[in-house]
Amino acid sequence: MILLQSHSRFLLQTLTNRVQNLEKGAELDCHWVEFDDVRYHLQASMKNLHILLLSVSLPAPPPETIFFGGLPFGAIEAIKAAYGGLVQILDPPRDGFNLTLKLNLSKLPPNEEKKQAFLVKVASVREVVLGAPLRVILKHLASRTVAPDMDQLVALVHRQNESFFLVPQVDKVTVVYPMRFNDSIDIVLATSFLQEFVEARRAAGLNNAPPCLWSPSPPLELKGAPADALSANAGFVTIVIFPRHVEGKKLDRTVWNLSTFHAYVSYHVKCSEGFMHTRMRRRVESLIQALDRARPDLENSKTTVNSRSFKRLSLKDSRSNSTS
Repeated sequence: MILLQSHSRFLLQTLTNRVQNLEKGAELDCHWVEFDDVRYHLQASMKNLHILLLSVSLPAPPPETIFFGGLPFGAIEAIKAAYGGLVQILDPPRDGFNLTLKLNLSKLPPNEEKKQAFLVKVASVREVVLGAPLRVILKHLASRTVAPDMDQLVALVHRQNESFFLVPQVDKVTVVYPMRFNDSIDIVLATSFLQEFVEARRAAGLNNAPPCLWSPSPPLELKGAPADALSANAGFVTIVIFPRHVEGKKLDRTVWNLSTFHAYVSYHVKCSEGFMHTRMRRRVESLIQALDRARPDLENSKTTVNSRSFKRLSLKDSRSNSTS
């Protein structure tokens, strides 16, 4: 199975090209959308070639999700910790966006490896922002504590007007995903995929992986959640995270995998659908070839017919042939 990259490949490529060709002085104005309705806008003008404005629009949060100033809780602190003084947060952001960052390319580190690492971090702004509340909760799990002001059931946005839920505890964090899909075929494929996903966890080589469960009805952990948040046509996935899953460098990977789980499932569902369509087309092509081989040779049949001579029989001849 393919794991999605934490950084935006297009954003990283655009930033790298801008840094490498800064002396050319070209204007830049790019719009694009990635993952579940995360929209980007990157701007650079001729007036100041070293300044880049990166705006990010996040998915609209459902009512049960808590946003502060248009951002998830902990996002501002996460941005400052990730980028330091090289990035400035503009307040207010550009119209239609939740966040606008001002990058000063003249302050990039001279070392090429450090410069590239920083550009990768900027290209991972989605992980930094949307994964901020999840990171706060998992950091407390690593220290086996729970934030004093944390609710018993925390809702985090991950798609347009959709959220997943966390139940933070001292020794574990339970993550529950209501899985929703619009297409009827996607619903069937996703349900089958998730059931196999749970069964794969029982393999001998995955003993240290987080426990994973699937159920068609809401689990008990979602007791008290809004009724609208409990509608899931592909069931509910429950993943239990223990302190060993967030120790050291495992924290970043765990945050990313949990925050993009629905996109991960959607990716494999679409790949499965495309694979089946390809197999169906190949099967149809093979049947058409078999029918073509079974069709008689028209040219030979025409020659045979033309080479024969026909004689029209009279009524007397036909009677004599019948009596004989």
